[in-house]
Amino acid sequence: MATFALQFLLMLMSMTGFGNSKGHLQGKEIIIEIRCVNSKVNDFRLKIPNSYRQHELDLRKILNDRVIRGKMDLSISVDSKGGEEEFAINKNLFLNFYSQIQALSTHIDLSHSDILNAIMKFPNVIMSQDTLISKEEYNYVLDLLFEAIEKLNDFRSIEGTIIANDMVFRIKSILDQLEAVEKEDPKRFVILKDKLLKSLRTNFEGENIDMNRFEQELLYYLERLDITEEKVRLRQHCEYFLEEINKETTQKSRKLNFITQEIGREINTLGSKAQFSPIQKLVVNMKDELEKIKEQMANVL
Repeated sequence: MATFALQFLLMLMSMTGFGNSKGHLQGKEIIIEIRCVNSKVNDFRLKIPNSYRQHELDLRKILNDRVIRGKMDLSISVDSKGGEEEFAINKNLFLNFYSQIQALSTHIDLSHSDILNAIMKFPNVIMSQDTLISKEEYNYVLDLLFEAIEKLNDFRSIEGTIIANDMVFRIKSILDQLEAVEKEDPKRFVILKDKLLKSLRTNFEGENIDMNRFEQELLYYLERLDITEEKVRLRQHCEYFLEEINKETTQKSRKLNFITQEIGREINTLGSKAQFSPIQKLVVNMKDELEKIKEQMANVL
């Protein structure tokens, strides 16, 4: 196989990735994690503290603007190291629940402790005093979010580069197999011609054979088995693939998929027309490399 230098391809992005960031502000430890997996569209799932819910739409917009297509899980956790976060009972809500349940106690046998335990389990009865975050904290969280997104994109870019280099390697391998096919092709014609002539003499032994007519029929037969066009188109498709994967554009997997389909079509035609064992073995190797490229294609944007 010919040797070649693998290029560092920046613009092919993996669909999967991970990014995180962590910081401390006013006694709080804030941790942000973003996980991304394969998806045809942007799909965000946010797990954030209740005090951040007022900013959820803004957070979603930032993700949509800064992260290329993917199914993402964003997690923001806040831990007050000093235990400063205070909780309180929502008195109005508590009394409202209490009056309604006590009115039922004349019909249902409920003890005082049963009523209290039930009310304390109702949503929003116990609330955090820190229901709103300050502008300072929100801006700090945004800085951490941008950092996590940058790490996510770097992760996807690095993984995409690894995948791209692997696909380039396999396209180069297909081209190497094609060079071997071109070396074997002249032998194929000689062997096919001898095989046909031997078959003709075996089946029509003792009869006069019009060699001119035989040559004409042989040329017609070999023209139908000619693989010159397939070899040219296969080389063109492989070179086109390498050209596209090196372009500084994003989300090019769709075009690369189309090109791999064309590569597969030419390889299949090459194999069906060859009728020559050494070439068919090379075709099997090409198909194996192409299948590995298709597997990788499902993991990139």
